[in-house]
Amino acid sequence: MARRTLVLGAGMVGVSIAWHLAKRGRDVVLIDRREPGRETSFGNAGIIQREAVRPYAFPRDMKTLLGVLPNQRVDIRYRPVGMLHAATPLLRYWHNSGPSAYRHIVPEYAALIMRCLETHTPMIEAAGAEKLIRKDGFLELLRSRRHFTQRQAEAEDNYRRFGVRYEVLDREALAAKEPDLSDDIIGAIHWLNSWTATDPGELVAAYARAFEAEGGQCLQDEITDVAQTQDGWRVTTATQTLDADDLVVALGPWAGRWLKPLGYHFPTFVKRGYHMHYDESQRGRLRHWVMDADVGYLLAPMKAGVRLTTGAELDDLDAPPHLNQLAAAEKVARTLVPLGKRRDAEVWKGARPCLPDMKPIIGPAPRHDGLWLAFGHGHQGFTLGPLTGELLGAMMDGEPTSIDMRPYRADRF
Repeated sequence: MARRTLVLGAGMVGVSIAWHLAKRGRDVVLIDRREPGRETSFGNAGIIQREAVRPYAFPRDMKTLLGVLPNQRVDIRYRPVGMLHAATPLLRYWHNSGPSAYRHIVPEYAALIMRCLETHTPMIEAAGAEKLIRKDGFLELLRSRRHFTQRQAEAEDNYRRFGVRYEVLDREALAAKEPDLSDDIIGAIHWLNSWTATDPGELVAAYARAFEAEGGQCLQDEITDVAQTQDGWRVTTATQTLDADDLVVALGPWAGRWLKPLGYHFPTFVKRGYHMHYDESQRGRLRHWVMDADVGYLLAPMKAGVRLTTGAELDDLDAPPHLNQLAAAEKVARTLVPLGKRRDAEVWKGARPCLPDMKPIIGPAPRHDGLWLAFGHGHQGFTLGPLTGELLGAMMDGEPTSIDMRPYRADRF
């Protein structure tokens, strides 16, 4: 009999895990209250970020911290109540952003990022999703000469240490690729070996269809209870009860909440984000994904229109949306490149699931047999989902993994 496994969460991480487990011959049911790829994975910038070998650290210099305090920036905003609720993990994250701790985190984080393209490739092929993928990288735009010089040095270090390919574009070279950009941009780093998806939610949905083609089952239902039984695990939904040998929790920003009744109190917190789509303007158009690095937002020419995604907002997961951050980003974006009218009736809001040491949890739960965890990928769940599926599948079947999994174990907290 095939070992039955329930996977909770149908974002990029959960769908990828389900696909890998089904490929291994398991009887897999993927459960989510929504269709695959309709929550966090739906609203991101759609980049498989091979260049992102360094996780996002909190600022620690006094000038930047003082700039954050007025709460008017595009790249990061905060809500005092939300920060108070997440005070302990946020303080630990800030500590891990210091030079000594961060120096140790980077190679452990990069070990995951470096395998993202090779693990997405078989899933793209299985899903027949090649038309959703562009392989021409993206542009990190710079407005400051100092920042431009700094990023060139960091890019060269990332190439030498981690194989990140890049090209430095001066103003003339940038204009050849993006002739309609504002003259305020003095140059760019073209990250060459990152891929982009023209419809991130549809890519996850295509992966889910490939999972079903392997014999897996997608169940759209509201999860109401999770419990260990004598023989394994039981998940109760609004309409039925399912039993299995193994249970995988890949619930992204909701994972910590669901694990508390089982006695786990992981220091999870979220970085919220917003997006909006725009018509192309008759006065110019965008040809590549572009990150306005000195301001802190991203524009992407997707199937649904030009998508603007904001930086991070520190607040409670379920707090009402605050639309000023997106409005501020839009105001700057309209000076960067011509944009048409808004396309969406409402602003989209999502949340990135984070842990204080910037690395995800991937592996077995410390105190429960048959319980497996995969969450806390921060900004990179879309990038790291397929690798997470590969690694967790090997661990669940007792096989060696392609990288050392100790930095991502659950009992580090």
